[in-house]
Amino acid sequence: MPNTPLIDQITERVERLLLRHEELMRTNALLSAQMQELTHERDLLKSRLSAARHRIDALIERLPQNAAEKDKA
Repeated sequence: MPNTPLIDQITERVERLLLRHEELMRTNALLSAQMQELTHERDLLKSRLSAARHRIDALIERLPQNAAEKDKA
């Protein structure tokens, strides 16, 4: 590379930088898609958890009061 003219060295470095930039852009796009997928999955799981909590709360409300008092004693 020492005998290579400066313009050729610069051209080679710019080409490498462009390739690296394209690679990073593809990686970023893949990571963004993965993040969207995981965010959607998280939101679904939070929704299911909330629904389960509401069902459990409703079942607890239906328990007889004296059964809860016996458990405390």
